[in-house]
Amino acid sequence: MIEGIFVEGLIYSIMALGVFMTFRILDFPDLTVDGSFPLGAAVMATSLVGGFPIWTGILLAMLAGAVAGTITAVIHNELKVPSLLAGILTMTMLYSINIRVLGNKANISLLKQSHMISALVDATESFMNAGIAQLFLFTLIAALAVILLNAFFHTDLGLTLGALGGNERMVVAQGSNPKILKIIGVGVSNSLVALSGAFAAQYQGFADASLGVGMVVSGLAMVMIGEFLIRSSKIHWLLIRVIAGAIVYKAIMFGGRYYGYRIHLTPNDLKLVTGLLIILSLIITKTDLLSRWKKRHQND
Repeated sequence: MIEGIFVEGLIYSIMALGVFMTFRILDFPDLTVDGSFPLGAAVMATSLVGGFPIWTGILLAMLAGAVAGTITAVIHNELKVPSLLAGILTMTMLYSINIRVLGNKANISLLKQSHMISALVDATESFMNAGIAQLFLFTLIAALAVILLNAFFHTDLGLTLGALGGNERMVVAQGSNPKILKIIGVGVSNSLVALSGAFAAQYQGFADASLGVGMVVSGLAMVMIGEFLIRSSKIHWLLIRVIAGAIVYKAIMFGGRYYGYRIHLTPNDLKLVTGLLIILSLIITKTDLLSRWKKRHQND
């Protein structure tokens, strides 16, 4: 049970890292996430069913996500459409594309397919519990994602992307093209989201066209929860706290599913809980309740 919470948290933390890039780094509210997450799952599932190697499916899923993000950025840049509307347009179109990728079906089962997780479980079943093996795998993947993103944000391109979200005029004054930077940033963000979708499809054993419903809201909740757990302005801590926020969010959702019956909470109410978590996070941020609480306890 505990392993499952951590594994799900780590899988969805990759998606949350993508949401963090657009909402916090680029200041680009991107709703493409709700379409690129199931796109990654659909591409991964179709690749496995089609007999492609596992890593080929993962790379194709990331490429598909990057293309989706690029389309959103191009709509925003060239048609002067607000980022929110551009994301909604791409997300809407992706639903039909996802159905096409799934072979004009709503979902594809992977229960009879060999994939990364099943191969890992088969290889380690003689000396390791399946849950522990999955936890070990996705801990390594999440750590690798943090290391690579941390290195990326210390490059000139990464630093310029960070500056773009803070002050676009300064970036233009330095001779950089904000349109190209947005394409790169939103493309990388959605490639991470699609990668998370590819992992989720293998973990859950199926890919579904509706997997991404409310995903961007969940990602925001993960990012905001992480901001309360770790306070820092250093990029590596910003990335680590997204991972931590995703795990805590999944733990809260787990508690809601299995113990919510005591307050008559059903699985249908979990989206409501997610929205309330974000509203609570915003209230705490606006009123600075966390700092006041810490000061009070320090004085005591």
